[in-house]
Amino acid sequence: MNKILLHIEGLAVFVLSLYFYGYSQFSWLLFFVLLLVPDISMLGYTINNKVGARLYNFFHTYTIVIIVIFWGLLLENQAALAVGLIWSAHIGMDRMIGYGLKYPTEFKDNHINRV
Repeated sequence: MNKILLHIEGLAVFVLSLYFYGYSQFSWLLFFVLLLVPDISMLGYTINNKVGARLYNFFHTYTIVIIVIFWGLLLENQAALAVGLIWSAHIGMDRMIGYGLKYPTEFKDNHINRV
């Protein structure tokens, strides 16, 4: 049941991110160009699993994204808000399809598969 809830949570974050991105009338071209940028963090796995997991997890946690979105809202910085919403959509999409935060053992070991 917990695994299903994590998938539903990811779907909710993805859908809400899309809604607020569209509501803010940001560029959809920018959205599709930047949607997969956080996955560049997987390059850390070329060093080793521990570095790869840490780098991947840094770019796939909601904490940094929330800070970027709040910063965009508080400073009325449209670029930061757009990037934050794209980033949260990416994380939500990942969670929705089953990619979670990584353990330092192997890339396929993540918090959703171990729930």
